Amino acid sequence: MASATVTSKGQVTIPVDVRNQLGLATGDRIEFILNDETGRYEVVPATRSVTALKGIIRKPAKPVSIEDMNAAIAEQGASAR
Repeated sequence: MASATVTSKGQVTIPVDVRNQLGLATGDRIEFILNDETGRYEVVPATRSVTALKGIIRKPAKPVSIEDMNAAIAEQGASAR
């Protein structure tokens, strides 16, 4: 069984065997998910492919032109001053 120690800063080094099994590399993110059935946290890679994002934002009812976008940006910029 792999184990690790929490530092005074709350940091933990994930053992190499665990990193390999999870497919983690330097810079990857992980998520801590509470399993309601067991009351324990699960560590899972937070890496997702771009295709997993498809459909997360629905299409606008009316297409927005580049001119409309530029006008909205200019309006926001003017109100921020």
